[in-house]
Amino acid sequence: MSSPEHSWSADPYSDALRTGRGPLFLRRTDGWLLPLDVERWCAAADAADLDVLARCEGTVLDVGCGPGRLVAALCARGRRGLGIDVSGAAVERTVRCGGQALRRSVFDPLPGTGRWGTALLMDGNIGIGGDPPALLARMAQLLLPGGLLLVETASHPDVDERALVQVTDAHGSPGPAFPWARLGTPALLRHADHGGWRTDARWSTGERCFVALRTGRPDRPVR
Repeated sequence: MSSPEHSWSADPYSDALRTGRGPLFLRRTDGWLLPLDVERWCAAADAADLDVLARCEGTVLDVGCGPGRLVAALCARGRRGLGIDVSGAAVERTVRCGGQALRRSVFDPLPGTGRWGTALLMDGNIGIGGDPPALLARMAQLLLPGGLLLVETASHPDVDERALVQVTDAHGSPGPAFPWARLGTPALLRHADHGGWRTDARWSTGERCFVALRTGRPDRPVR
């Protein structure tokens, strides 16, 4: 099995980010398709995104930043933010949009480890690695004590799924298989509770659902 790093950095994902257009899907091994909202990812931050960004505290790490709409919006507002993504095309587009980004996995050594005020897992990125408890544990390492994690969950609240998936386009040209997860809000809250996180807020904007989590107790103000 290929690594997620290779899967997300290979075509057709890279092609879609370069053009800013889909269709693009995550395909399970049983043939089920999850549409990926490439056009929204490649557009400017929308009202739901801006609501999330308004909640950010301190320096912001956008994990799986994709084409960089959130990092660019932060930088345009004078906020300090960094995107990371395993896709070279994603990092290139983020930089072109005015944001800062590095080509890294969240599980790689990262600058500012233990000092980030806020981390973002948007657009389903709680699924990275196919192991939400492991990802949440990594996020706790990256954030400062009392730091904030903002997570976008699946619109179907009962979803709690682990699967092997492939990125594929309309021509049925799939990339390598890799593990992924999908979580609705109840499943995320269960994992967060087991991992020692506390819930700050949960909300929805249109069909998009979000949760704010906080780990530990702050030892200093983060603003």
